[in-house]
Amino acid sequence: MYSKLPKKRYKYTLEFLQKHLPAPAVILDLGVRNPFSEIMEENGYTVYNTKGEDLDVLPQIVKDYKVDAVTAFEIFEHLLAPFNVLREIETSKIITTVPLKLWFSDAYRSKTDMWDRHYHEFEDWQYDWLLEKSGWNIKDTEKWTSPVNKIGIRPILRNYVPRYYAVYAEKVIKK
Repeated sequence: MYSKLPKKRYKYTLEFLQKHLPAPAVILDLGVRNPFSEIMEENGYTVYNTKGEDLDVLPQIVKDYKVDAVTAFEIFEHLLAPFNVLREIETSKIITTVPLKLWFSDAYRSKTDMWDRHYHEFEDWQYDWLLEKSGWNIKDTEKWTSPVNKIGIRPILRNYVPRYYAVYAEKVIKK
């Protein structure tokens, strides 16, 4: 079933999640149910997903869930204003991944799906700043590459240039 999934990305994402939020734990995973939701459940997590609501328009829906942490795996690059959702999250922990901006490749844009596009592809410092400005204290980060089985300069560069950025952060407690 999982033969066509991005195994390296899912492996590293799961390891990063387990490092900062060991199972069992209850998670709100931003975005619709997906293969990684199933992987998290297979590894002892209880997972709720948003249902496809436009998080730019309805960022407050994250308040409808009482969970141990929020995860957002490759979701914030699709939002016009991820700051708004990040500010609305009430749980104290967030674990996220975003694709990094690659100097040798344009931002991703599906030609067939108007929603499957990247409004943002971040540099790590930009994403850190977004999290900090929206009330999060970054505790740990990791990066990894995304090799592809193609021939050419860009596929070779993907073996060496990090494509994904994972962040574990905790909510800043206001005094």
